[in-house]
Amino acid sequence: MASTISETTPENNVTITEKIYTRVRLATKADLNHIYQLFYQIHAHHNNTHLYKATDSSLEDLLFKENPLPLYYGPSVLLLEVSPTPFTESKHTTNQGFKPVLKTFDLKFPVVEGEADEFRSKYDDGNDKNDVFIAGYAFFYANYSCFYDKPGFYFESLYFRESYRKLGMGRLLFGTVACIAANNGFVSVEGIVAVWNKKSYDFYIEMGVEIFDEFRYGKLHGDALQKYADKEKNDEGSC
Repeated sequence: MASTISETTPENNVTITEKIYTRVRLATKADLNHIYQLFYQIHAHHNNTHLYKATDSSLEDLLFKENPLPLYYGPSVLLLEVSPTPFTESKHTTNQGFKPVLKTFDLKFPVVEGEADEFRSKYDDGNDKNDVFIAGYAFFYANYSCFYDKPGFYFESLYFRESYRKLGMGRLLFGTVACIAANNGFVSVEGIVAVWNKKSYDFYIEMGVEIFDEFRYGKLHGDALQKYADKEKNDEGSC
């Protein structure tokens, strides 16, 4: 199935005032197109949509394998949903192993959901609630180091759609990932922090992340990686 990139129209707006209700939950297959959209948006935010190669099908293979790894060891997505009305406990019992986190935020100014139809949640919790919208995500997976005897989390990305930034929701989402790690035997949450982005840098410092200035991020990719595929033309190793 081909994914589409959403467009905003005036008729597509929902204004939320005074309080905004949030729910953090694990993504399901029903969320595939929304995940595709959010992943596209973060690429657009960094001006590199030309590098975006994902499809609904490839994301399904990545996130929702028929024989998945144990919970949190494979690629995992937490979604943060918002609503102008309160959430209630799900009427459906799931075996996901994660209980959704509910929190209410007081608003100092109205928040406009400008893509209500495109980002209306498809998650069915049995409560017939149709005023729920996908606001952002956290993407992480287990990593390993020879220095520890247990895995940690590699925190790949945190992203919110523009309407939902500067409301404190990033602390909720990142904090939930850290809580999952601490409560399930993972020894760390680590990832890349963009030093040029002061707001992002300060956010992670405030969340307790230690920045190691003596290390630099390295990446072998593109043509530099592909040269290793030709066994006959290089003597750097074989596979």
